[in-house]
Formats: sequence, structure tokens, C-alpha cells
Amino acid sequence: MSPAGHSSKGSFVAVTIPPVVGLEIGTSKVVALAGELREDGHVMIAGMGEAPSSGVRKGEIIDLENAAVCVRSALAMAEESGRVDIHQVHLTVSGGHIQSVSNRGTVPVFDREAGITREDVEQVKEVARAVNLPPDREILHTIWQNFCIDDQERVVKPEGLEGAKLALDVLVLHGVRNRLNNTIRVVRSLHLDVQDVAFSGLCAALAVLTQQQKKSGAVLIDLGGGTTNYVAYADGVLAAAGAIGTGGDHVTNDIAVAFSVPNPQAESLKRSAGSAVVKSGTGAPRVAVPPAGGFPGRQVSVKALQTVINARMHEIFSTVRRRLDGEGILHHVGAGVVLVGGGSRLKDSEELARQIFGMPCAAGAPGNVSGLAAVTEGPAYAACAGMVLYGFRAWAESRRRVGGRTWLRWPFGS
Repeated sequence: MSPAGHSSKGSFVAVTIPPVVGLEIGTSKVVALAGELREDGHVMIAGMGEAPSSGVRKGEIIDLENAAVCVRSALAMAEESGRVDIHQVHLTVSGGHIQSVSNRGTVPVFDREAGITREDVEQVKEVARAVNLPPDREILHTIWQNFCIDDQERVVKPEGLEGAKLALDVLVLHGVRNRLNNTIRVVRSLHLDVQDVAFSGLCAALAVLTQQQKKSGAVLIDLGGGTTNYVAYADGVLAAAGAIGTGGDHVTNDIAVAFSVPNPQAESLKRSAGSAVVKSGTGAPRVAVPPAGGFPGRQVSVKALQTVINARMHEIFSTVRRRLDGEGILHHVGAGVVLVGGGSRLKDSEELARQIFGMPCAAGAPGNVSGLAAVTEGPAYAACAGMVLYGFRAWAESRRRVGGRTWLRWPFGS
């Protein structure tokens, strides 16, 4: 694939765009996706690998060697199915330690008659990104929100405008440095390069949300095995993001403890008869748990099962709601809530989210990529697909920084 580039002499030259491999080391599974950029600027997922995860808890590495074995397996499958040689990856990261903070930077405009210059804009960006964080934390992303000139809020392009003071609001995503580095160490232990690192929730939003949803305001919740990531758009900008160290595996564990069944049977119960909402008077009152591996089998009350599941799912959604309420974001959300991740497949999750958030809720999938149906139709692959999109976005922006011209029509958005 070789869309046209532009040389310094003005003649067109071919620019080879290498495949981008997104890697997600999750609590339940490791996913690797190999993506290619088509000439029309659309990303196609050409290769996929997936392996059960080991050595990971709540999105964080607890056993490097076991995690590396799982990563190696997923990458080998992606290489084979995508017919690519993988030497570097773009890595998603998650974990309850990832947080966001809003910050405003302000600089004076010294020459009001000349108007705000590019230098003023660059200076306010540097001031806005200078956030005081504890020494053990690392900045993942600094995302521009809105400029402000004097008392005029939400200025889009300040250059050339008159004012005495220029301000910029940014959202800074950060996490614990050693936990982020441990995820990177897993990849490097396989003698692979980590080309870039990005927050899983942001990647999922990039793959799933449309520009109209972002403009109208939307909350995306990625229900993973060990973590729940969320991002919220309000007034067309990314307004909040974060992660909770609770996910679908906690629902499974609750079932196992409540009914004294092994975890595999608890997971099967959750999928076959589980619901995020307690239903009354519908279906069979009890469900059989078959014997297996020394477990004798038993009958479980469907209503009791749903009650256990509802308690944990209610906790997850309510925690996200409280965080967004605390930042005054929800009354700016017009497009509702979108659920992705493996946990979104739990029956009636959308109904429970509608009840808790008091707004429409729908399931999402990676609609901003094409290729393998398992990916484009699978909410569990949203974050990894978004990491591939993020990788191509980073490539295009690096080309712009060195003066190249990419000739790509690319709807990056916020």
C-alpha cells in the first residue's frame, strides 16, 4: 500500500506505510490485531490473534513470564492470519490506577495589536501541560480541549484574534509509572519494540464513537474482564476518562462464591442464564449446573443468580456515574451511553445502564474499521481496533511534523 507523498522538490514520491499491530494484554485474554491503511484512508484489520490471558490481574502484570507466553501466542496467530512479520507493536494499557485531571494554562499576550501569534499558542500549550503530579505517576496523554481569550470561552482557533490573555484547557491522563512499565516489559521480553502506548478507553472510543456522538456528548464504557474503562465527551471535546479495577471476572467470582460452584461453571451460568437486571416471573425458576471435574452439579435459582449479578453491575455503573456527576459532565451528554468490551454481552446490561444513567444506552462495536467480521462486529475488540487506528493517526501526525504531506483523508476527530 503506497499512497502518494510529497518531496521537498515538489515532485510526488511513494510513501510506504507499514502495517500497525495493536496489542491488548487484558485480564481475560490477549488480543493482537494487524491493520493496513487503504489508499482511501480507511483502516482494514487483516490479521488477528487471541489467547487466554495469564499473569494479569485487574489489567496489571503480576507474572511477567506467564503474560509473555500468552502475548507470544496471540502475536504468532496474528502474524499467520495477517501474513505479516511483527517486530513492533502499539500497546494499550489499562488498570484502576489510570486517572484524568483537567488543567488550565494561561499566558499574557504582549502585542495586542498584532493579535495572538503561533508562538503564543505554543507557549500556552506548554504551560497547560505542566501538571504537578506525584513523582510515581507518568503522563499518558495530554488532550487539548478549548482555548479561552480573556472572558471568551471555547475559542477554536485563537491565532490572529485580539486579546490580553490566552488560556487553554487540557485533559491529562496519567497512571502509575511502574505499572505502565511492567506492561511494556512483557513485550520487550519477547525482543519486540513498543512503538506507542495509549489508554484502552480512549482507543475504544476512537474505534466506536462517531463524530456526531462526540459532538452531541457521549459516554463510552468498556467492560473488560478485570477493569472497566470509561471516557466521556461533552461539548465536542474529551471531558473525562478513567478506569475502575472491577470488571466481568468479578461478576463471575461473585457467582462462584455465592453458589459454591467452580469458576468455569460460574462463567457458564453468567452467560447462559445471567442478567444484569432482576426479572420476575419469566422463564424457568431454576437452572442446572452440570457436574464436571469432581464437582457434583446442582440447581441454582435464576432470580438469586440475577440478584448477585445485578449487585456487581449496579456497583460498576454507579461508580462511573458518580465520577461523571462529580465533574458536572452528564448534563452535557446528548447521545447517551455506549457499552463495549466483553462484559457488554451480558444480557440486559444496556437496560441497567439506562436505569442508572437516566439516558439512552446502546451496544457498540468497532465501526470505524473494516476487515475481519469477528472484529468489526465484536464489542470485545474495540480497544485493540482503536489502538490500530491510533497507530496510523500517530504515523500521519509524525509525517506532518517533519514537513511531509500525507494526502490522506482521515477523520481523526477529538
